[in-house]
This record gives sequence, structure tokens and C-alpha cells, in this order.
Amino acid sequence: MSASGLRGYDLRALFGQSTTVFAAFTGPSHEIETANESFTTLFGDGGSLADLLDDVRRTGESRTDHDVRVVVGTGEDEREAFFDLTCEPRADLTGVRVIGVETTQVRNAQRLMADHRALLVQIARQAPLADVLDGMTRCIEDLAPRELVASVLLAAPDGTLRHGAAPSLPDFYNEAIDGIATGEGIGSCGTAAHRREPVITADIATDPLWTDFRHLAEQADLRACWSTPILAGDGTLLGTFAMYHRTPRTPKDTDRALIQIFADTAALAIERHHAEAAERADRMREAAVAQSRSPHPERCELGGRDACAAPAEIKVADSWGDAAWGCAAHVEEVLIHVRSVFIASEELGGLGAYLDRRNRRRNEV
Repeated sequence: MSASGLRGYDLRALFGQSTTVFAAFTGPSHEIETANESFTTLFGDGGSLADLLDDVRRTGESRTDHDVRVVVGTGEDEREAFFDLTCEPRADLTGVRVIGVETTQVRNAQRLMADHRALLVQIARQAPLADVLDGMTRCIEDLAPRELVASVLLAAPDGTLRHGAAPSLPDFYNEAIDGIATGEGIGSCGTAAHRREPVITADIATDPLWTDFRHLAEQADLRACWSTPILAGDGTLLGTFAMYHRTPRTPKDTDRALIQIFADTAALAIERHHAEAAERADRMREAAVAQSRSPHPERCELGGRDACAAPAEIKVADSWGDAAWGCAAHVEEVLIHVRSVFIASEELGGLGAYLDRRNRRRNEV
């Protein structure tokens, strides 16, 4: 997805239609003389606007308030909305009138585009995958109009799903589902990964897919889970993206659009991560072959200014082509403190054999 990738999504589907409100008030107590249905639905008798109405009536001057917050609807339909309201004295000076337009759509679209652009910049700059996914989940949690928790699980080579990012889920929950299998009936995520299609659990308490995980959800105060598989361009499973809710819920068009945007973004980040890992592995293999041909010195080369007289028995190298021979103690120090260094000694058969040999020596002491 390019930096302009959001252009492929209908922002009206993401954030809904704009609402226009109008009302005319009369007298010092601001009784409604006329108003459209949207105004009375959102603002009732206008009591919440008393300060605005009083100020305009007192000064006789128009006033505009930006981003006036209103809670719209109830239950599943409840959402937060913002309006720009202009209040002006009526021509006959008997009262005031208010006209306004909803700005929620503009605010949310601007925020989404800014946050999404920042995620793409992170991916382009090869930021660690964990940082990108953590930022992505926090972004959608902040954008959503309701309380929700986002999670990413990554597909592992052994067919399981491993923890990717879930900053707002409790640790015990993340630990419990880290490494779950993919398959029918393994929660929403395991099932979505198996089916390669979204799985919507509107009520965890009654959905049979959650039989083995319902107690965990109850402990974490999770009541609904919508999981979407994250797929590569060729259809390969990369992981799952889930949105949890504190109350039973089914997704609306807005939710589905947001899910698709962030599932696509996660796919981009994970595919880039896999490509970078493959490239690093190729470089390391090439470096190991090249370094295997260098001469074997008699003494450790890793002692620095304080030369080490111990025999040089282990070769270490990095993906940039640098290599050195050292004793066991200095090689261990290098492996701990120098990033991207690997064992290049063919005699020891790699890091695993080296660690086995080190442990045997400790047991003999």
C-alpha cells in the first residue's frame, strides 16, 4: 500500500455522513421557536449551549465555537461527534439562531491519514516489526469511536500463531494465546487463520468457537472479537488482526473499512520484515563461506590491547565480512555485546555446538 493507499477507501464509509443542524431561539430563556430534527436529536432543547446563547444575546455579536463535543445515540449506536457551531443575533433582536455542521468526519479522516502515513514511513525506514505493529494497534484503538482492544498474531513456520502486538491486552491473556494452533474452533483468530477469511464473534459468551478460551476472555473483560487473516499478496498466511470489544457487538461498515485498512498495513509491514530477514540470512551465509577460507591464527585475536595468549579455537564473523578467531571466553563476550555476530567455526558446527561444549566444560570444573 502506497502513501496514498487510503484513496482506495471511501471515507464516507469509514466515518459516516456529515450532519447539519439549525435552530432559532427566542426570548432571554432561549425557547426554541424552530429547529430541524437533527438539532433536537443531538442538542435537545439547547440547554448544553446556554453559555453560547447567553453570550451572543448579551453582546449582540456573532460567535463561532469549534469542535463542540456531543454524544450521539445510545447502546451499540452510541458515538462521539463534533460540530462547528455559529450563533448570531436574529435580525429582529428577539433572540438568536444557531447553525452548524458536523466536523467528526474531517477530524477522523485527517487523523487516520496522518497516523497511517506515519506507519508507512516507519515501514519504509525498516523500523522493527514489533514497533510498527505496536504503533498500528494503538492507532486503531485511538481512532475507534468505542472502547476496543486491538491485537496482532504472527503466523509461525510450525503452523501456530505467535504474539505480535497487543499493548492493551493483559499479560496473562497474551501469554495464554501465544502459540495457539490454527484450526476450526480455536477462538476467532485460530479459526480465521484456518479459514483464510474474517471470523466475527459478536458474543464470546455464547459462541462455540470460544469454548476453550471463554474463561480467559471473561478474565480479560472481553465480550466480542472480530478477527481478520493477514494475507500476503500470494495468499500466504502472515497472521491475524483482531479487534476486541468490552460489550457484545457486530461490526458496522465503518468497522469493516478500518479493519481492512489496518490488515493491509500489517501485511505490508510483515512482508517487508520477512524480505529483510531473508536478505540478512543470505548475507550471513555468503559471509560465512568467505570467512571459512581465511587462515587460522594460533592465538586469540579478541583480547584487544591486553593480548590474549589463549589458543584461537572459535571463529566469529558478521554479515559485513569482518571476522576474527578467539578463545571461548572472548568469543562469548563478543556474542553478547556485538550485534549480528555469528559463529563461523566449521569445526564446532555452529553456535549450538559451541554452547554445548561450553556447558560441558563448566560441568567438568
